[in-house]
Amino acid sequence: MSIRKILIANRGEIALRIIRTCKSMNIRTVAIYSDVDADAPHTRAADESYHIGRAPATESYLHKEKIIAAARETGADAIHPGYGFVSENADFVKLVEDAGILFVGPASKAIRLLGDKTSARRLARSLKIPMVPGVVDPVHTLESLREVANEIGYPVLLKASAGGGGKGMRVVQSDQELASAFRSARSEAKSSFGDDRVYVEKYLADPRHIEVQVLADTAGNVIHLGERECSIQRRHQKILEESPSLLLSTKLRDEITSCAVRLAREGGYTNAGTVEFLLDREKNFYFMEMNTRLQVEHPVTEMRTGIDLVREQIRIADGEPLSYRQSEIMFTGHAIECRIYAEDSSNNFFPSTGVIHALHPPSGAWIREDRGVVEGGKVTAYYDPMISKLIAHGSDRDEAIDRLTEALSRYELFGVKNNIDLCLWILTHPKYRANQVDTNFIQNHFSLQDLERVPPQLFEAAAVAAALTESAAINASGPIRPAPGSRWRTMRQDHLR
Repeated sequence: MSIRKILIANRGEIALRIIRTCKSMNIRTVAIYSDVDADAPHTRAADESYHIGRAPATESYLHKEKIIAAARETGADAIHPGYGFVSENADFVKLVEDAGILFVGPASKAIRLLGDKTSARRLARSLKIPMVPGVVDPVHTLESLREVANEIGYPVLLKASAGGGGKGMRVVQSDQELASAFRSARSEAKSSFGDDRVYVEKYLADPRHIEVQVLADTAGNVIHLGERECSIQRRHQKILEESPSLLLSTKLRDEITSCAVRLAREGGYTNAGTVEFLLDREKNFYFMEMNTRLQVEHPVTEMRTGIDLVREQIRIADGEPLSYRQSEIMFTGHAIECRIYAEDSSNNFFPSTGVIHALHPPSGAWIREDRGVVEGGKVTAYYDPMISKLIAHGSDRDEAIDRLTEALSRYELFGVKNNIDLCLWILTHPKYRANQVDTNFIQNHFSLQDLERVPPQLFEAAAVAAALTESAAINASGPIRPAPGSRWRTMRQDHLR
């Protein structure tokens, strides 16, 4: 292998995830960091760390020239972008290519074709892959947008042409909402991806969200690693992901995965990517977009296949062929991931910031946790509020649900508000257990009273542990003051008095 040192153009959980694989491959790593991340875990885990700029992402993790300069100065052979930030920025990748540095991801040409939502839709249409009614090209004026919206009928969905993760996305129910939604979608797309182009499509009522993981090498070999169901979302941001999707028959699964592989192959794609689809109530599937990067939820696929996707990414970037043929991919059991965010579920999911006073995640043979923060660390307002991803594997869906529920009940997190209550509410909801879900599941079923109905026994052991942790901290350094209404304060009052 010619790659000896990789600069990781990211932070937090995904930076640590990449570092773990690099260490197993004897590849040295360079972490970049902003002012507020000077003591972040990823800077200590890497072999080297490099200050990239001030806290705002535009001055650090989104600053293309600074990242490339850091790679040159540290002698990095390659850059791994993780997800978010510059991971799908074709201009950045072109600069990396021109600098003679390997990019651990697709080529800039493939990102321009498939990472751009509008050009990807053009290719999908030419391949006769089903698509949601809408326009292929971006809309640049309110007048043209109104014309399209009236033609396909409300509600419509505005989406950023570049990037993903729900950024720059707006559901518009009527003509009266169109102007403000257009302005805010473009503004958010610009700030998130440096590109304010948006397109419009028909908004499907209560769809299911299915995505297919693909891998492609430079020799033109393309395989898929199965599908993930990501229907549990709030504000178009995934909260819970699982694999396989029990909604799909063998025939429907083959049709969807075949479309994903064909799109990647015809688009000249290389490396890891995800092709996303929506399913309507009649199980008709429609191509939505392709994410030309590693997904947040990739551990779900790794748990079912035993394949290290980051390792495969690095091998492909180094010019090596795929390690597996399609017939060699073996799927076992069921895997589910919950994203744990620093946010207040009882206050419209408002982000929470502050110091993490206690953090003791669960462990076990069937449990995996990917995390980018540590006890004593800070959650700031500058970046995504995700604290960790908790993943469980089981022989079937019921066992995976049971194992993840039990693990979440033992997850000790004290100091910032978080959505563990929400994750437990989802997992214990009878409709979720019955696989009766869609992308509006939280919107249609969640209320503040529901958090109070999460079975108390799920919290008792964790509450005792949290109380003991706080007691030890008080003895060591004085009292810790939790955020008002924090999850652990409520549990101690309810179950320990």
